[in-house]
Amino acid sequence: MSKLLMNLRRVPDDELQEVRALLEAHRIDVYETEPSVWGISGGGLWLRDEAQQQHAQTLLGDYQRERKTRMRQAFDTARAEGRAPSLRDHPLRTVVFAVAVVVVLLISVVPFLTLG
Repeated sequence: MSKLLMNLRRVPDDELQEVRALLEAHRIDVYETEPSVWGISGGGLWLRDEAQQQHAQTLLGDYQRERKTRMRQAFDTARAEGRAPSLRDHPLRTVVFAVAVVVVLLISVVPFLTLG
């Protein structure tokens, strides 16, 4: 019976390609389902053989720890070089979001203040 190995919702393309290559290199038989049209399902990687589940999860765990370290180092390097995005890089966007938050709060609170 098939077993879900990895939900693909919000998985970057580069990570998905690396996972596919890792599983293929270790001869783990998987198939992929596409996301639904309405966004209810994000798609997934499924194991065809449940007997490979423990090995596949161990490989994915090791891969995800290595990727986390690699991505953190890349972000720290970018931040040290001044390339990491921050609120100061997009002042207009920050102001627009702040105004939007205030408007939503006012719309939510004003009806309760006028009940008296």
